Amino acid sequence: MSLRSKDTAIDEIVASCSGDLRGAVRALLLINEHLEAELVKAYAAAADQGSTERGNGVLH
Repeated sequence: MSLRSKDTAIDEIVASCSGDLRGAVRALLLINEHLEAELVKAYAAAADQGSTERGNGVLH
């Protein structure tokens, strides 16, 4: 992502929060928490799948 597109994305996020910077940061933090939780679920699913297939629970 280029600097210009990052700046545009930031402007759009802040605008979607009516210019409220704290609100924009809060929204980004909530989205990040959600994505982290999804990642934990994905890792757990991959570990379960790996242990089922190989019987050892180790991801390679």
